Amino acid sequence: MPIYIQRMQSQLKLSTADREFFALVTRAAFSNPFTDERAELDRRIAGMEGEDPAQLMAAVNRAVSRHVEALEQGAGADLRAYPAEDQQVLRYALLFDVFHRFADAFDEYIRKDLATGDGTPPVPFARDALNLLSARGFSAAVACGYFAMFYQLRRAYFFIDQSMMGRTPVMKEFRRRLWNNVFTHETQWYERHLWNRMEDFSTLMLGETGTGKGAAAAAIGKSCFIPFDENKLRFARSIARTFVSINLSQFPESLIESELFGHRKGAFTGAVDHYDGVLSRCCPHGVIFLDEIGELSPAIQIKLLQVLQERTYAPVGSHESKRFPGRVIAATNRTPEELRREGRMRADFYYRLCSDIITAPTLRERIQEDPAELDLLASHILQRQLGTTAPDVLDEVRASLERAPGPDYPWPGNVRELGQAVRRILLTGEYRGEVTDVDGHGTDEELIMHALRHGTLTANDLQAKYCALLHARFGTYGEVARRTGLDWRTVKKYVERTKG
Repeated sequence: MPIYIQRMQSQLKLSTADREFFALVTRAAFSNPFTDERAELDRRIAGMEGEDPAQLMAAVNRAVSRHVEALEQGAGADLRAYPAEDQQVLRYALLFDVFHRFADAFDEYIRKDLATGDGTPPVPFARDALNLLSARGFSAAVACGYFAMFYQLRRAYFFIDQSMMGRTPVMKEFRRRLWNNVFTHETQWYERHLWNRMEDFSTLMLGETGTGKGAAAAAIGKSCFIPFDENKLRFARSIARTFVSINLSQFPESLIESELFGHRKGAFTGAVDHYDGVLSRCCPHGVIFLDEIGELSPAIQIKLLQVLQERTYAPVGSHESKRFPGRVIAATNRTPEELRREGRMRADFYYRLCSDIITAPTLRERIQEDPAELDLLASHILQRQLGTTAPDVLDEVRASLERAPGPDYPWPGNVRELGQAVRRILLTGEYRGEVTDVDGHGTDEELIMHALRHGTLTANDLQAKYCALLHARFGTYGEVARRTGLDWRTVKKYVERTKG
């Protein structure tokens, strides 16, 4: 190490005020951006109140930049010039500053990458970012690794924020869970130990049809770590290659194995050529999304269990062992308890899938927490459909939804149904909702809501139907008794009465 650097190390030291400020920034850097804790840290850094996220973040960035620039004009902002105790708080504050200086450029690059498809466009601002990191005292290799981490952080925020819209508490919690699924609840653990080991953490996505389980899985998959090639100034792969999806209900049982694992020519009648299944199309650190996991036979569950445990599989008709390098996210609109009770999901398969279980909230829950959520979603759907906000059209859509299907409509098809409702109003001027109760059809929850709206339930009927609904979801009389405050024998009587 040069002599002048040694002198700098013995002379430079953060002031108490700077140390406290940069320690606060470090805490923010490792906080989940979709939490109240992060919002409170941002307010403290910015020295302002307010709830507007864009204004608050802009104020945070200005505050951090001012402190870093003050260092540059004074003692300097080279990490190596400070003693170890100062480096510990200064390191992530400097990274925080560099990351946010290029946040808009990353967003623009994400859009360009998505538009490009399989190709990986060069990163025009990469050299500037790497040079700045070098000037801040990071080695070339470390700077390159952090640049890739910046890209991952920005993609995760971009996809979770854009695809999981909503301001209700249940949606805030949903976004928090998705972020933690990518980076864990301790981002320092991820940065130090887990960034290249996430394939061992499978996820089970639960929720009714139309709640956005696929979009949530895509947000996770498109947020995986992608290495950066400094020589080519490109990322190793495009966003499009990080996420592979398959809906298992689309295939007959006889073809699911081939679709998953692939097959070799002559493996069965009709196998006229080699075929690569979805497992082979998953890139390192990427995600494969298995929708409708309840459609898998026990035999294929055993083969997938080997993939999850051993990371290996063989195509149909081959003894060649291949390695699976990605993560698995599975989804079902039925409860795991229900699938296991019916023998449709093996216990060992379930336990290997459920490193994390995330439930997508229903539209009914969201509207119940805040009726304005419907307007927010309708506006977003219209903007995508028309390419503009079109306030006059939104007013007409809002008025039509208020007339029919009305404020008490349970939206059995969730956000997906709302999208179709908006499109139907644009075409026909009205949407009257799905008839789920004329002949007793529809889910138990939908039928209960219909009966409540029309006043056709007695108090005993309401208790009985509610107990039956909870029993179908949780599987035991004891759990239903705990949740309702009833005696388990009373619960059993109610449940058996609804079966009769």
